[in-house]
Amino acid sequence: MKIVMIGAGYVGLVSGACFSEFGFDVTCVDKDETKIAKLHKGDIPIYEPGLDELVTRNYAAGRLSFTTDLGSAVAQADAVFIAVGTPTRRGDGHADLSYVHAAAAEIAAHLDGYTVIVTKSTVPVGTGQQVSDIVHKTRPDADFDVASNPEFLREGSAISDFMRPDRVVVGTSNERAIDVMRQLYRPLFLIETPILFTSLETAELTKYAANAFLAVKISYINQIADLCEKVNADVHDVAKGMGLDKRIGGKFLHPGPGYGGSCFPKDTLALVKTAEFFESDVPLVSGVVRYNSKRKQDMAQRVIDAMKGDVEGKKIAILGLAFKPETDDMRESPSIELITELTKKGAVITAYDPAAMVEAKPHLPASITYAENAASCLTGADCAVLVTEWNEFRALTPLSFTELMAGNVLVDLRNVYDPSAIRAANIHYSSIGRA
Repeated sequence: MKIVMIGAGYVGLVSGACFSEFGFDVTCVDKDETKIAKLHKGDIPIYEPGLDELVTRNYAAGRLSFTTDLGSAVAQADAVFIAVGTPTRRGDGHADLSYVHAAAAEIAAHLDGYTVIVTKSTVPVGTGQQVSDIVHKTRPDADFDVASNPEFLREGSAISDFMRPDRVVVGTSNERAIDVMRQLYRPLFLIETPILFTSLETAELTKYAANAFLAVKISYINQIADLCEKVNADVHDVAKGMGLDKRIGGKFLHPGPGYGGSCFPKDTLALVKTAEFFESDVPLVSGVVRYNSKRKQDMAQRVIDAMKGDVEGKKIAILGLAFKPETDDMRESPSIELITELTKKGAVITAYDPAAMVEAKPHLPASITYAENAASCLTGADCAVLVTEWNEFRALTPLSFTELMAGNVLVDLRNVYDPSAIRAANIHYSSIGRA
């Protein structure tokens, strides 16, 4: 069976590499000639643990290929996955489907024989039907079905999420399409992965509903953390007490500076806009969207408060730039608003991230200095701020801070360090949701 991935970005490249690992013949198509040329050389355009080895192995085996020629690839395909970007549309907050619609029209022009067109991109309810309408209009004679197969990949653990998923959701009502999708995911039957077949619309909404729920959990524990600080409680003990209830679970109950990344910010907003379009309402989600935006803005004030209200001329070391560890993704990262606001207040920023510094530069003020490692970032700093909980930052000891820094203020936005040990070293320590 031959598979085509339209889009060699995060979702398309990871999914394509994993399908080729299953033994299928996969072609990843992208309009970016530079990206395709780099992929042929083994240069992976994104940071994702284990992806380079997976791509290299399957490319060498002849199961994974890359091209800019959509036509020849689609003409031979049994299944074509649309894995293009659906960013927030400027002006109104809806998901921008222009790339999806363009891909559908291009696919239609080259279909040859029965083909399942699968939306892998995160798309609002009704997009699958729009894709079907575009293909019918472009090629009335085409023999095809449309399916929705939303991705549930976490950056930093995407390969394991694909190879050993909690579930696979497929939306389609046609038996031929169901049979093709069953064949594609047959390797997962051996590990008894739940595969849920639903209507097209149900699958599309499931992705948004899942991401929004996780965003709600994150914002909820952040609000509880704010309360903990005022009542002298410990948010980690509160979260543990909650998470031991199997109906709640402990995941995504970790306080921090707010969620970011490529999914939660745009997907929560898109769900709100979809509900508005259909004259429904999701006030819980719309409240989370507003709260999370404000929370990221408030992080700079936490640093200013820790510095007794004045950061002008102060050297502040920022540890971590990506929105989470094990990725170089800077989209909607809390570090962006934090650094931008501190710079406006006159702070002198030095930053270090193990993977994201190249990606970070277009998002941050030009005045930022980028360090080669954590030690050089901390050297001479008046204040250190932990933003992203990379493992190498977890290994820093109280002595690491006291020996390298000129000042003694540490703001821990991920609660990585032991407060008693840090304070015993005469470091003024501020964290989230702890007295």
